[in-house]
Amino acid sequence: MLSKNKIRFIRSLDTKKVREEEDCFLAEGNKLVNDTIRYFDCRLLVATEQWLEQHPDIQSRETITATKEEIRKCSLLKNPQEVIAVYRKPEHPIEIEALKGCLVLALDTVQDPGNLGTIVRIADWFGIRDIVCSETCADIYNPKTVQATMGALARVRVHYTSLADFLRQIHPSPVYGTFLEGNAIYREELSGNGVIVMGNEGNGISEAIKPFVERKLYIPNYPPGAETSESLNVAIATAITCAEFRRRTR
Repeated sequence: MLSKNKIRFIRSLDTKKVREEEDCFLAEGNKLVNDTIRYFDCRLLVATEQWLEQHPDIQSRETITATKEEIRKCSLLKNPQEVIAVYRKPEHPIEIEALKGCLVLALDTVQDPGNLGTIVRIADWFGIRDIVCSETCADIYNPKTVQATMGALARVRVHYTSLADFLRQIHPSPVYGTFLEGNAIYREELSGNGVIVMGNEGNGISEAIKPFVERKLYIPNYPPGAETSESLNVAIATAITCAEFRRRTR
């Protein structure tokens, strides 16, 4: 039986302060839990009897069999499913020397949880294993962000640090960034390693980070000079940019 205290605890993980105090985060839904439970230390698993029978080898420190109605009471989703997992946050130290040989995403104050989760999913698709976030980015462990990753969080390491300090340390790896006044990405030389900086939804790359960007890129609209939308959503721009890097350097 799922106690009231456990229900309150699960629902409280919607709050960043509680996630930090408890050092854990929430994952909900059959597919998301199936895709992530092998990669994280599961502190608490709440699932229907049917789900548990279908997954007899799942490991968790505590497992509670619950009805769908009990799961609905503690779920943060509009349409709860059969399982909820509470995971310990993983530790991902930044290994600068190792990252110098890789393609890395750096996010400068990306604040929408859905955008951040989608970017993690994009990174996973294009084989980018590390994302470095400024301390002003959305929380990767926000339940909305976790849902938006669609399980990619299990394979992509997300770090929070001073972005300026990181970009100083990653030198001499090339640093790219997307700007409205940059050079068309399709005509620029792109490398197989380096850092791609993506900026804030409304303001782009901040003044503090601009000096670190050596190669300014622009995703041109079509046809050239036509009146179109002012800019692209940051997650869409990230997908186009990563696709072009991988197309050229595969």
